[in-house]
Amino acid sequence: MNDPLKALLDAGVLNISKFPENSRYHGVSITTLAQSNQEPIAYLKRRLVPSPERFAVIQEHTVVEGDRVDNLAAQYLGDPELYWRLCDANGVMRPDELTEITGDRVAITLPEGVPGESDG
Repeated sequence: MNDPLKALLDAGVLNISKFPENSRYHGVSITTLAQSNQEPIAYLKRRLVPSPERFAVIQEHTVVEGDRVDNLAAQYLGDPELYWRLCDANGVMRPDELTEITGDRVAITLPEGVPGESDG
């Protein structure tokens, strides 16, 4: 029996994510690895970290003693679980890198690909 919905899902035309919208993995496809004589293994396709140039800076935060990346995400982005957006926009892999040096500046940006005022 041909199932058109399953065909669309299998082809990746419809994007249904098992991750919430505030997750860095929202929209990342889940696929399976078929193995002979074994159960298939489900895995996430690779999430490519965007280049910081893809983000429009709207303001900067100067790090002070005691700052935490989750608190900065809550303050500037409205959700502490969006800390990964600050990491992506500032080109860091470890979240603690953003706040470990007092006086460093953290770029607060629009989401990836959303143009800012100076982007035309």
